[in-house]
Amino acid sequence: MNETHNNRTSLAKGAKDIAKEAKRQAGKNLSKAVDRASDEYSEHRSYNRFQNDEEEENDYNSYGQADGRYGGNADEDGASSDATEGHDDEDEIYEGEYQGVPAYQDGKPRDGQMPLGQPPVDGPKSRKDLEDERQADEEELAQQYELIMQECGHGRFQWQLFFVLGLALMSDGVEVFVVGFVLPSAETDMCVPNSGAGWLGSIVYLGMMFGAFFWGGLSDKLGRKQCLLISLSTNGFFAFLSSFVQGYSTFLFCRMLSGFGIGGAVPIVFSYFAEVLAREKRGEHLSWLCMFWMIGGIYASAMAWAIIPHYGWSFSMGSAYQFHSWRVFVVVCALPCVSAVVALTFMPESPRFFLQSGKHDEAWMVLKHIHDTNMRARGEPERVFTVNRIKIPKLLDELVEMQSESANPALKVLSKVKTELRGIWSTFMRCFNYPVKDNTMKLAAVWFTLSFGYYGLSVWFPDVIKHLQADEYASRVKIHTNERIEDFTFNFTLENQIHRNSAFLNDRFISMKFKAVSFVNSSFLNCYFEDVSSVGSSFKNCTFVDSFFYNTDIDDSKLINTRVVNSSFHHNKTGCQMTFDDDYSAYWVYFVNFLGTLAVLPGNIVSALLMDKIGRLSMLGGSMVLSGISCFFLWFGTSESMMIFMLCLYNGLSISAWNSLDVVTTELYPTDRRGTGFGFCNALCKLAAVLGNLIFGSLVGITKAIPILLASCVLVCGGLVGLRLPDTRANVLM
Repeated sequence: MNETHNNRTSLAKGAKDIAKEAKRQAGKNLSKAVDRASDEYSEHRSYNRFQNDEEEENDYNSYGQADGRYGGNADEDGASSDATEGHDDEDEIYEGEYQGVPAYQDGKPRDGQMPLGQPPVDGPKSRKDLEDERQADEEELAQQYELIMQECGHGRFQWQLFFVLGLALMSDGVEVFVVGFVLPSAETDMCVPNSGAGWLGSIVYLGMMFGAFFWGGLSDKLGRKQCLLISLSTNGFFAFLSSFVQGYSTFLFCRMLSGFGIGGAVPIVFSYFAEVLAREKRGEHLSWLCMFWMIGGIYASAMAWAIIPHYGWSFSMGSAYQFHSWRVFVVVCALPCVSAVVALTFMPESPRFFLQSGKHDEAWMVLKHIHDTNMRARGEPERVFTVNRIKIPKLLDELVEMQSESANPALKVLSKVKTELRGIWSTFMRCFNYPVKDNTMKLAAVWFTLSFGYYGLSVWFPDVIKHLQADEYASRVKIHTNERIEDFTFNFTLENQIHRNSAFLNDRFISMKFKAVSFVNSSFLNCYFEDVSSVGSSFKNCTFVDSFFYNTDIDDSKLINTRVVNSSFHHNKTGCQMTFDDDYSAYWVYFVNFLGTLAVLPGNIVSALLMDKIGRLSMLGGSMVLSGISCFFLWFGTSESMMIFMLCLYNGLSISAWNSLDVVTTELYPTDRRGTGFGFCNALCKLAAVLGNLIFGSLVGITKAIPILLASCVLVCGGLVGLRLPDTRANVLM
């Protein structure tokens, strides 16, 4: 009896073991089937987005039935299941159980397995073979990524990112215009001599030049979002700090670092946004994004007009610390940058960058987020993201300098910086390798010529208008000669006058202003000066005898070859005095810039609507050639109104070239070099801006012929080179 019972128990245990082994074998067969499907996918390099769940279920069941053991009820006769006895997590996966992010295996064999149908590899592959494989993987990824973006659709996520990146691009436009608006006020407030004037404009552009190259290259290593956050934070911090510093050298240093930070905005913003757009949406929406640069210019012009001329918006702490209205303007202009930093923290990293860096899971999560966000906005939350595996390029090994754990922290940081700089330079040199070498050279030429002509004329136009205003102002000057004034009280403003060989006896100058007044070979005997301010005024070869000065700004810089006999100065105003009371020219400069920026709006709209219809190259070359031709009409600019009209016409024609060039540059470079290539081109743009400012600025009031001919030739030649670039309208992002 006991022997029968023992035999029956042994049979039951044996049946349980057989059932468990059958399930284990079924799981192995299923894994082999999945590997076989993965190999087939790798060979055909196809991505089926529209495979439905019913087909997947049928295939899944067929794999088990082919073995002959899977799919039946293995636990009849009261045998306990794995869920209740001896369950192994690796043996069974329940339907409906959360599986996490689909793992990317790239057809690699599991431990202890050999790839099916592949001979064993005798040795490691050469560097060239690995690069060829990576190139093939990148081409396959580009096609698959385009299909994925089409499945994700264009909707709420892209519009959210559009406005966030628009704020960053707006900050770049504000930074460019701040330089011109702040320059006269800052140099006057800080008593900058003529030898130091003009450095502010050049130093900011130099900072933007180095920033574009550095941040653009770093974005290919660390990511678009992270680098954009750091660069914008750098810009916002030093822009805010510059509004409080008092010394001109410190102010220049802060504005240079502010420019260094904002220099990364343009290359990163366009690379970032292009990588979440499908091909048919890319040209149009990148052009719409360009409008934020124009909005930045309008914002800066409006704030300058509203804030800087209001001298009352200021305070002082003694005579050492002055906070004038132009400093308030600098703080207000930092607000778009701060807003962009806050908004950008809520946006994800570029999924295209994740895939290029081999981060499959992170990319899949971002793409799913894009898909779900857009589907919910469409009212289709039930739509499922069908992508479960994305091709990623094979990563090539790089030599990295390792530091020991006990190394000095400063040495670790230095080593990290050296490694990143070496990586940026290596990526930059690859921009001159086949097949992008020719494109890089052509893009560099187009960027340089367009920027040289645009920024050069942008400086030349306002200076010519100021020169015309100065000529008109000088033509209305009143000249007084050999006059004699005794016992008279001046308590009003003297403006645009010249007094030669005049004598002032026992006169009182109280609470009044000298504005553009010159005293030449004149004498002041027993005169009293109190609360007097002088703007653009001087005393040349004059004599003061027994005179008293109280709370005036008349100092040695305004007393040129002048004798002061038995006279005293008390409580003189220190520093350079600023005033915009009744200053028509200040308002006029801001208004002219506002009109010139607003004239860009029609060109922006036209370029956005026609970018994908007539093509990037036709718009780029045509816009530059038309801009060059329009320069010849400057021969007829003999009045302020005519010059303003020509400025608006030129800006409206050239903006289409800028928009087209941004789109073409983004699409010509592959993902692993997009930020670096764009940053290099934008750095050349800022270098050309510096040269244009210097060359065109030196020709103001001298001749019209050279600026007109130079700008026309440069723009036309650049447009012809742009027509030789490859058409990218039908390209997928590599």
